[in-house]
Amino acid sequence: MTRSPWPPPSPLSPRTLVTETWLVLGVSLGASAVWAVLSILRKLSQPGGLADQTTAMNTPFVDSPTWDLVYQLTSIVLVLVPVALALHLLGRDVAHPARVIGFDRARPGFDLALGTGLTAAIGIPGLALYLVAREIGLNTTVAAANLDAYWWTVPVLILLAIKNAVLEEVLMVGYLLTRWGQAGWRKWTAIGLSALIRGAYHLYQGFGGFVGNIIMGVVFGWLFTRTRRTMPLVVAHTLLDVVAFVGYALVAPRVGWL
Repeated sequence: MTRSPWPPPSPLSPRTLVTETWLVLGVSLGASAVWAVLSILRKLSQPGGLADQTTAMNTPFVDSPTWDLVYQLTSIVLVLVPVALALHLLGRDVAHPARVIGFDRARPGFDLALGTGLTAAIGIPGLALYLVAREIGLNTTVAAANLDAYWWTVPVLILLAIKNAVLEEVLMVGYLLTRWGQAGWRKWTAIGLSALIRGAYHLYQGFGGFVGNIIMGVVFGWLFTRTRRTMPLVVAHTLLDVVAFVGYALVAPRVGWL
């Protein structure tokens, strides 16, 4: 069976395609990268350096348990709007855009197996890199889950993990690499820039998060160009964040090395 041409052709000009991607980034993860750069510059200016600082993730919006749940769920839905926007824009000139980037259930066994393998391959070295970077003062201490203990805490942390995975892998890999490929960019130029932006919006954690996510972005981007599927990347990213968020919430109060 002959595979269809990749990337699929687009009637839009390269300039239009690239402008579109920057606009999508500007209302999503590109804006996060700008804020993360400002955050790391501010942290570097603080006494004691990065090693004495803590980065709190997944924090409450309000004190009320009921209203915090409402806020958390609303935030998850709104953050995913750029994903819908990117798929809508792809759909203007590509039929079945989610299928084109492999964000579907066409190959569940393959996606689960590859995603699970990636989880171990990325997660274990990533944790080691974080611990080393923190130890030598290049990273803050990352408190990955800071929601109060309610009946909905673990389900919401899992939803937050899924949200991160869908947002980052569909936008940074599936959408960007497809659009930049249609614009005529070389494969490794597109992968490298996507990975650099991924690292940039994790700079709020420190330089360990920056380097680790660049490596992750390169690996995920290369795999996408080989498999044309984002779903294994979504599976891997979800599992990584579930372990980080739920694991931190359960383990951190009992150990000191996190």
